[in-house]
This record gives sequence, structure tokens and C-alpha cells, in this order.
Amino acid sequence: METIVSIKPLLAVLSSLLAVPLILRTGDDRPNVREFWSILAGVIKFSIVISMVPTIMAGNIIEYTLVTFYQGIDIKFRVDPLGILFATVSSFLWIVTTFYSIGYMRTNKEHAQTRYYMCFAISLSSTIAVAFSANLITLFVFYEFLSLATVPLVGHKETPEALEGAQKYFLYLMTMSKTLLLSGIFIIYMVTGSTDFTPGGLLKTQTGSTLLFAGFFLFLYGFAKGAVMPLHNWLPSAMVAPTPVSALLHAVAVVKVGVFSILRVVFHIYGVDFMSRMGLGITAAYVVSFTIVVSSIIALSKDNLKARLAYSTVSQLSYVILGAVLLTSSSMVGGIMHIANHAFSKITLFFCAGSLYVAAHKTEVSQLSGIGKKMPWTMAAFFIGSLSMIGVPPAAGFTSKWYLALGSIEAGEIPILMVLLVSTVLNAAYFLPITYKAFFEKEEESHGDPHGHGDHHEEVREVPFVVVPLVLTAIISLLIGIFPDFFLSLAQEVIR
Repeated sequence: METIVSIKPLLAVLSSLLAVPLILRTGDDRPNVREFWSILAGVIKFSIVISMVPTIMAGNIIEYTLVTFYQGIDIKFRVDPLGILFATVSSFLWIVTTFYSIGYMRTNKEHAQTRYYMCFAISLSSTIAVAFSANLITLFVFYEFLSLATVPLVGHKETPEALEGAQKYFLYLMTMSKTLLLSGIFIIYMVTGSTDFTPGGLLKTQTGSTLLFAGFFLFLYGFAKGAVMPLHNWLPSAMVAPTPVSALLHAVAVVKVGVFSILRVVFHIYGVDFMSRMGLGITAAYVVSFTIVVSSIIALSKDNLKARLAYSTVSQLSYVILGAVLLTSSSMVGGIMHIANHAFSKITLFFCAGSLYVAAHKTEVSQLSGIGKKMPWTMAAFFIGSLSMIGVPPAAGFTSKWYLALGSIEAGEIPILMVLLVSTVLNAAYFLPITYKAFFEKEEESHGDPHGHGDHHEEVREVPFVVVPLVLTAIISLLIGIFPDFFLSLAQEVIR
């Protein structure tokens, strides 16, 4: 393995950040130019990320040190298989979401669109910086930037409900990072004199201790963006944000930064061998299994579509962590792949929720009877995304769940296998009735509603600018299930 010094990781981070003043300068007076800068920045970012893939697939590492403050404390970037996988997914989906945002924001005549695009650009810079962080210090800094940049997005509508959701979002994430997460980082630095992500784990030569055992759970809960119960309630509350925000930041960027960071700790701070010696893996597996099952049950009870998707996300995030902490080769591959598989599938579902709102102003599952006849593209894409979440082949989610199931058998943990099976049944129970209702139930007339609201869909028309992105992500979620080699190869490189 060769380490290559290159400025590319920094350029990938800066590409969207440099677009912020351009977006601000054009503003609301020239929306086409403003959105052009967002799209251009996304294309440049994705191009830089993709240009590094061959180097990483060849078994090399790319590094770039920005500034050193003190021995063992610096802002440094490191591109490896885990980072490039996450960066590829998030940078590509930013381009798709930008096109989706144009249709959504303009159709709904949303206010403060310039602020929206600026915060999105800062958020994606922070996300890529987290993906390419070489140590806990760098990761922590940009993890915090991401939290701050996304608060205005969560509270974008500026209604009392939106402001309350943004406040809860801010308090949860900042409180946990300033207490639990910083404490965990301090423990690692005091024990090792470093915070660098190291192949095999920074702690691989250390002897176990109660302090390090407890330290792992400081990370598990300190990275509250991972939404492990009971520190999950910020995520459903953040669904007051516009749907493109929910789609990218709460199906890809924000929540995936949480679980990605936990995977960094598992693989490159604690390490598989140390986790196994300490019995940390199986303890954590049962903790996140509770989240998987309980959040699925809660999702089943929600009539609001975005709330149902939010609790589904809480459950699916813990699949990623579960795969890592089971510590078998198959489970780790499944957990890593689920970062990508869940991203494409869940963003499709959120896009569909937004399409339903834009075209029909429907937000509740109970309002969707017969809407599939008026919005066939939207609901067909929703069905494909649902199949992936359930784990039905050939959709992407099947590959992840297959490897997770194999991993639980390899670990000899039949109760964990049962958790996976039960959660799969629950996934089907809260997703499939939506498709059935949309395509096979008759729409109901508006019962005495003089404005023609209710469930009557006579005037409903899909918005092309909104529909095209969701059809694209639905197709990709099928393709990466049929042809999983790219993400599978990167996942195998991570654990090699």
C-alpha cells in the first residue's frame, strides 16, 4: 500500500464551499444563475471524488495535511476505501437533489431560496470533509460545521413547528458532541497520544480497560447523528424541513455522517481485534438491535408519510452499525454496503413524499387511496424504494441484508438473525400497504369539503422536474442491487 500526497481531498471539500459567495451574489434576482452555480459545484465535486477512485481501488491511500496545531493534533485529510465510498454516494446524490430542489422549491414558491442553496453547499463541503478526515480531531471539527450548517435548513419554513424542530435538532446534536463525543476523543488521546485513524485500529496494541469499554459508548451515543435510541428523537422532529432537506441530509448526509463516524471508530480507532477481546461488539450489537425493532414498530403506527420514513431511517441506520459491530467479514461488508444501498433507496422514498406534496398536497398515508393512477411514476418509484428497504431481490437492500444475515450466522448470534427477520417483516408491514392503497384502493370523494380537498385526486399532475430525479434514483437502487460489484469491492477493501 502506497501513501500518495495530493491536494485533491482539499479541492473536493472546497468545491462547494467556493460556490457559496457565487450563490449569494446572484441571489433571488437571478435564480437560474444561482442554481447553475449549485449544479456546477456538485459536478466538480463529484468529478474530483471519482478521479480518486482508481487510486484507492489499486490499494493506495491519498493524504493531505492542512495544518498542524500540536503533536497528534492536526487538520488532515485521508482518502481510503471507506471514505471514498461515502464521498461518492453523497457527492453524486447532491447533484440529483439540486435538480429535484429546483422543481420542488419553485413549484411551492418557497421563501429564502438563496439561503437554502448556500446552506446546502456548506453542508456538502462538511460532509465530504468528514468522509476524508484522517483523525478524530478533523472529523469532530467538520461534524460540528455540518450540524451548524443544517440548522437553518431544518428551520427553513420558520413556522413555530419548524423552529421547534430546529431547536431540538441543534440541542440534541450539539449537546451530545460537546459532552459525550469530546470525552471519548479525550480518552483516546490520553491513552494513545494520537487520534489518527489507523488500519487495524489505533488501540490494537492496548490492553482492555473499563475506561476504554465505556469510551466506545461515548462515541456510539456522542455521534448522535447515528440516531441510536434513546438519542434519536431529533430525527423525526427534523422532518419539518422541506422534503429535499429531509431527502439528502436526513437520508444521506447528516445521518450517514453519524453512522460513518461510528464505523470509523469501530474499524480505525478500536479495531476489530480489540473490540472482540473486550466483548464490545456483541454488547453494541444488542443495543442497536433494540433500536432496529422498536423504531420499526413506531414507524408502523405513523400515518404521516415523512414521520414513517423518519422512523424507518432510525431503524435502517442501526443496520449499518450492527454490521460493523458483529465483527465478522460478511456482516462488516453488509454494514458498509448499506451506507450506499440505503442512501439511494431512502432518498427515492423521500423524493416521492415530496412529489406527493408538490402535486397533490398529500402528507398522510391515509390520503393516498387511488393516487397511483394520477401519479404512476412517483408511486412506482416508491414501490421500488420500498422493496429495497424490505430487502427483496433484486433491489439494493437485499444485498446488504443478505450479508448481514450471513454475518449473524458466522457470529453464531441466532437472536440477531431473528432481529433481522422480524425487522424485515415490519418493513413490509409499514411500506407495502402504501403501494397497495395507492394502486388498488379507490380514491374517496371529498366528504363535504367545499375546496375539493380530502382524497379526491382529479386535478393531480406529476411535476416533471420533481419526478425525473426520483425515477433516476429508483433505477439506480435497482442497478446497484443487480450489479453490486463497485460498492462490494470498496467494502471488501475496508476490512482487508
